[in-house]
Amino acid sequence: MSLDSVFLFALAVASGATATVAGFGIGSILTPFLALRIGTPLAVAAVALPHALAAALRLTLLWRDVDWSVLKRFGVASAAGSLVGALAQPAFGIRGLSVLLGGLLVLTAAVTLTGWLEARPFPRGLAHFIGGVSGLFGGLVGNQGGVRSGALLAFDLSPRAFVATATASAVLVDLARTPVYLWRAGPELTALAPTIALMTLGVLLGTLAGERFLRRLPKDAFRRVVAAAVGLVGLWLLRSAG
Repeated sequence: MSLDSVFLFALAVASGATATVAGFGIGSILTPFLALRIGTPLAVAAVALPHALAAALRLTLLWRDVDWSVLKRFGVASAAGSLVGALAQPAFGIRGLSVLLGGLLVLTAAVTLTGWLEARPFPRGLAHFIGGVSGLFGGLVGNQGGVRSGALLAFDLSPRAFVATATASAVLVDLARTPVYLWRAGPELTALAPTIALMTLGVLLGTLAGERFLRRLPKDAFRRVVAAAVGLVGLWLLRSAG
């Protein structure tokens, strides 16, 4: 195994663990690294399968903690928005959207870290709207997870309920968007089968490790971890658009 493959496997393990603790991270961590080798559009498609399988495993581990009232509103709307965003992506100028979304994510992180958002959680009646808008933006800029977790911070959820609900939403999104990616890049993905298999093994092992850590994480610390991760994604979007 080459040094490049070892590093990719280590990143996959780290991304799987991060996603189990913060509700996202696989696409945010693996896609930029893989994009350096094969380009962003193909990297997004290649990461889709490991992302989907890790989300399925994570959902199996956390199934009982899903907040169904939020999922039914937020998750379905998010999946629909992400499908529209993925289909419409070629027609939009991504730079302006990245600046707008990056700024919103940094703002979300700031109001969460200061405790302002926790003291004023959004009413669950807005879950349809928040889910649809976050899904649309995530589909357009190709960073569903960070946008989804940033949006879910608006609701008062326990750590396990947060990750479980984010994961269930991710599964719905994967069901909506993965066929689009396979349709666009099927032949190229076949040639990347060994790389995809290596990433899949890594994210699955990372998911199992992350779930053990999640059990011990207090709610306040959890929200700070997620907010910091969301803020980093926002800064990355701003930097990539600059």
